[in-house]
Amino acid sequence: MSTELAGGTPVLILREGSSRSRGREAQHANMMAAYIVAEAVKSALGPKGMDKMLVDSFGDVTITSDGRTILDEMDIQHPAAKMMVEVAKTQDNEVGDGTTSAVIISGELLRKAEDLIDKNVHPTVIIDGYRKAADRALEVLEKIAIPIKPKDRKAIEKVAMTSMASKLVAENKEYLAKIAASAVLSVAEKVKDQFRVDIDDIKVEKKAGEAITDTRLINGIVLDKEIVHSGMPKRVEKAKIALLDNPLEIEKTEFDAKISIESPEQMDTFIKQEEKMLKEMVDKITAKGANVIICQKGIDDLVQHFLARKKILTVRRVKKSDMEKLSKSTGGKIVTNLDDLTKADLGYAELVEERKIGDDKMTFIEGCKSPRAVTILIRGGTERIVDEAERSLHDALCVSRDVVEEPKIVAGGGAPELEIAKALKEFAETLPGREQLAVMVFAEAFEAVPTTLAENAGLDLIDIISELRARHEKGEIWAGIEAHEGKVKDMQKANVFEPLAVKKQIIKSATEAASMILKIDDIIASSKMKQPAGPPKMPPGMGPQGAGAF
Repeated sequence: MSTELAGGTPVLILREGSSRSRGREAQHANMMAAYIVAEAVKSALGPKGMDKMLVDSFGDVTITSDGRTILDEMDIQHPAAKMMVEVAKTQDNEVGDGTTSAVIISGELLRKAEDLIDKNVHPTVIIDGYRKAADRALEVLEKIAIPIKPKDRKAIEKVAMTSMASKLVAENKEYLAKIAASAVLSVAEKVKDQFRVDIDDIKVEKKAGEAITDTRLINGIVLDKEIVHSGMPKRVEKAKIALLDNPLEIEKTEFDAKISIESPEQMDTFIKQEEKMLKEMVDKITAKGANVIICQKGIDDLVQHFLARKKILTVRRVKKSDMEKLSKSTGGKIVTNLDDLTKADLGYAELVEERKIGDDKMTFIEGCKSPRAVTILIRGGTERIVDEAERSLHDALCVSRDVVEEPKIVAGGGAPELEIAKALKEFAETLPGREQLAVMVFAEAFEAVPTTLAENAGLDLIDIISELRARHEKGEIWAGIEAHEGKVKDMQKANVFEPLAVKKQIIKSATEAASMILKIDDIIASSKMKQPAGPPKMPPGMGPQGAGAF
């Protein structure tokens, strides 16, 4: 980029090789890139949505219809398109579902904004209109939301089923929804008047083999570890569990030390002393009545031998996160010093058992009295199915959590979006000037959700959307698209529900992303880094010894 002075001398401002696009050109490029990303995920929306097969640079295959996963796996280069990936990430991190809808609405808001810019409406006016429309849309949602009880299991199951209806596991959604609801209700804790759910308290283990219907909830923790010694029992009932965060071995000193041993007797004494110290470690644990040991660190071979003789089941090198879950689940306390171990520190489980799952051995700690951490063990025919089942269950767990934390739901099938569109069109008529246009297109952008649902179900768009608008005008707020039957139905009666929190986050994420991209009118890209100059290349046939070397 250069500017010529009066004398005709060019003044270089940007580094050579940098590129710059401004004004309409920059806006068009950004909006186009964002809209193309939205188009890429459009066909994955709803119960009749299609799956995407994503192949990475190593040839690994992912098959999914999850918006966040699709965008994560796509190798996106354009900076504006990357912002759409951010929308999906934010949506997923906040509420765990609705990623595809958020990206579709963002893309639609930008496409509609471009039409307004072509009509000479300034981007700032459009952004102001979008903000007003978003605030109004949130008010409409709050008004139509259906309040429920935070621990209403039936409502939670319906919400979980809706989130899985568009996934690969849709056939088993009732079964998996029951598991998700039970898991979330197990770990929900009451804080003042509200419930709090930490999804990290629900451990998800997956193993290919058997069928999805063999997926089960374990009231305890499953460790992907085997028992350390073959002489130990493989099954302990009414287990008293010691959770240790210190190694059961003699630690090496941090400074170098030399021991002079001059006779075999001294050597023998030295070994016996070491053995005695290790035996004392075992005695300290057994004296407190523990019959299961879960250790975060290493365990000496000799200690393993002593523990096996005392018939104590032991697992070692367990992850810190699993230790914390075990503490929550069994009620035990993680002990860092053996001298501090007391009977009160021991956790309890009805059963601790090593089982062979697929090719691997796993340790099950189950039957905990009131576990505040649980495990879902996912099974499925192939690795791909198990991976997709894990993604689907993650969404189901997140929406169940959303409902427990904010106990309000709305019906699905595009009904709330159409109700928002209807309310915003009425609101637009009360606004002066060009902001009215921005609010109108915001309303139209929300109609993209029912339109896409109908499109993916292979329905006649004009008929369906006309019928939907007519029924909403009559006051049927829950009229939406029942994709399986291909009809307009009352989605409340069809038992299709979504958390209010998900819908609110979609409006916030989509509006902010669209506003951010709209505000850009200048893209300045620096030149690529040059490769550092390497050693000079020799002409072919010239070896290090000079010409003719072979």
